[in-house]
Amino acid sequence: MIHQKYVDEYIKLYRDGKIILNKERIMLIDYLERYVLSNDDLYFDEEKIENSVKFTEKWFFKTTAYQRFLNAFVFLYDSTIDDVYYDEFLIIMGRGAGKNGWISSLGAFLISPLNGIEGYDGSIVANSEDQAKTSIKEIYNVIKKNDRLALDFNATKSAITGVKTNSTLVYQTSNGKTKDGLRDGFDVFDEIHMYVDDSGVGVYESGLGKIRESRQFEVGSDGYVRDGYLDEKKAVALQVLKGEIPPNTMFPWWCKLDNEDDVSDRDKWEQANPMLSKPLTSYGKTLFRKIEKQFIKLQAQPSGREEFMTKRMDLPQVKLESSVAPYEQIKATNEPLPDFTGNEVIGAVDFASIRDFAACGITGKKDGKFVHLSHQFARKQFVDKYYGYSLNEEDRKQFRNVPPIRKWEQMGLITIIDAPTISPSVVVDWFTKIREDYALKMVVIDNYRADLLRKSFAEEDIDIWPISNPTAIDGLLAPRIIDGLASNKFIWGDNPLLRWNTQNVLVKTDARGNKQYLKKDEVRRKTDGFKAFEYTLYKIDEIEDIDISDALNNFAALDF
Repeated sequence: MIHQKYVDEYIKLYRDGKIILNKERIMLIDYLERYVLSNDDLYFDEEKIENSVKFTEKWFFKTTAYQRFLNAFVFLYDSTIDDVYYDEFLIIMGRGAGKNGWISSLGAFLISPLNGIEGYDGSIVANSEDQAKTSIKEIYNVIKKNDRLALDFNATKSAITGVKTNSTLVYQTSNGKTKDGLRDGFDVFDEIHMYVDDSGVGVYESGLGKIRESRQFEVGSDGYVRDGYLDEKKAVALQVLKGEIPPNTMFPWWCKLDNEDDVSDRDKWEQANPMLSKPLTSYGKTLFRKIEKQFIKLQAQPSGREEFMTKRMDLPQVKLESSVAPYEQIKATNEPLPDFTGNEVIGAVDFASIRDFAACGITGKKDGKFVHLSHQFARKQFVDKYYGYSLNEEDRKQFRNVPPIRKWEQMGLITIIDAPTISPSVVVDWFTKIREDYALKMVVIDNYRADLLRKSFAEEDIDIWPISNPTAIDGLLAPRIIDGLASNKFIWGDNPLLRWNTQNVLVKTDARGNKQYLKKDEVRRKTDGFKAFEYTLYKIDEIEDIDISDALNNFAALDF
C-alpha cells in the first residue's frame, strides 16, 4: 500500500464518522484502496502536493480536507510510464462548494515555477465568456494585491502568464472551431452541466497529450441537460467506481445527496457539498446559512425545489418533459367562482389555428386569490373529426379516451361553431360582453395572432397587449404558476375543459432550468385554455383587488 498524509487524513475522517459521504464517494474510497493505493508502481509527489497546498493557503484561501485530498491525486504518478496516473478529473459538487476557487489556485500553481514545467499552458473553457473569465479574474486580483507574486506572473484580465515557465492560462468559450493547433498542458471544462454534447470540447481534448503531464478537469454541479456531456461522464465514473474499466480512466469525485427524503436532514447536506463538513470554516458557516434560508423558503415557494435539489443537492428531481403539476393540485382549482363582478380584470386569448380551437379568459383578484373565468370555441368539423362530436353515444365509443365535448358544451364551457373558421368577431364579441360586468383593462395576445384580431378589437375600443416572445414568458411565469397551483391560489370554478387543457401541457426544462409550456400532442390534446390563463398572469400585477363600480359610484356621489 502507498500512503499520503492528506489522503490518509480524509479516509480516516470518513472511517471515524467525522464526515458524511454519499455512496459514490464511499465507492471512491473502496475503489482507491482496492485498485490504486494498492499499486506499488504508483507514487505521490510529496513536494508538489505540499507546495500546492502551501501556495493556495498563502495566496488564495485556507484549504479544507477535501481540497487537500483532491490535490494529492493531481500529483499521483505512475513510475512505469514516468507520467501522471490520472489525466482526467471529474469534479461534481453542489453549488457553493468552492469549485472555481480550487480551479483558480490550482491553475495558478500549475503554470508557476513550483510546478516547473516549461510551456505548460492551460485553458479554462465554459459556455459563456463571463463564466470562463471567473478564475482568470480571481487570479488577476490576487496577483495585483501581492507584489511578490508579480515577480512570477504577468497578469491581465484575459490571461495569466508564468514568467519562469513561459506558461499561460487563458479563458476560452466552448466554441472550439478556431482553436485547432492547441498544445495545452491542462484544460478545465467549467459548467459541464450546460454541455449538450462533447462538440465544444473535442478540439481542446485533442490538443492535450502534446505536453507531458497533461490533465483535463471537468467541473460543475448537476443540471437539466439529460443524455448530454455530464450524463456521459457520470456513466464513465460509475464504471470506474465499479471496477468495470481501467482505474486510471478517470478520477471521479462525485458529490450528491443520496436520497430525496434526506433533504430535510441538514447534517446530510454535506453529501452534496463537502464544504459543509464539520468543523465548518467561516465560508462554510456563511454558505450553510444561505442554503438553509433557501430551504426554508421552499415551504412557501415550492417552485424553487427543482432548482434547490438539482444545483444545491446535485440530485435532479425534474423530468425534463413533465406535466405542469400533479393532478391533485390542478383538481384543487375546482372551487366555486366568487363574485368579482365590477373588478378589474386582465383578458387573454389563445388559439393555435382559427380552424380548430380558440380560448378566451379573464383573471381578476379576490381575497388574495386569482379568479379565472374561461370560455372556448371550436369548429364543428374539427371536433367531429377528432372527437366524434356529432356521432350518437353508441358510435362515439369507437373514439376511445376522447374529451366529452358535448358534456362541456352543455356546461356552457365551450361553443361549437359550424363554419370554415372561427371568426375574429366571435372572440371580440365575448370580451365585449365581458365588459358589461367587469372592468376589462386589456387583452393579452400572442403578437403573431394579434394581427388577425387587432382591427376587430380596435373597433370595440378594447386595448390589447401583444406578447412579442411567448416562449420567453413561460420561464418568467412558471414559478408563479407552480406556486399558485401548489398553494391553491387559483380558482377556476368547475371547469373540466380548462383542467384538461392544463393536463395536456408538456413542460420542458432547458439547460438553464427555464421552463417551456408545450403540447403533449400537437393536434388532439389542446392547451389553448391554459395558455390564455397564463397570458393573463403576465399583466395581472397591474390590477387591484377592488370593485371598480363601487369606487365609481362613490365618486359620482361626491358633491363638488
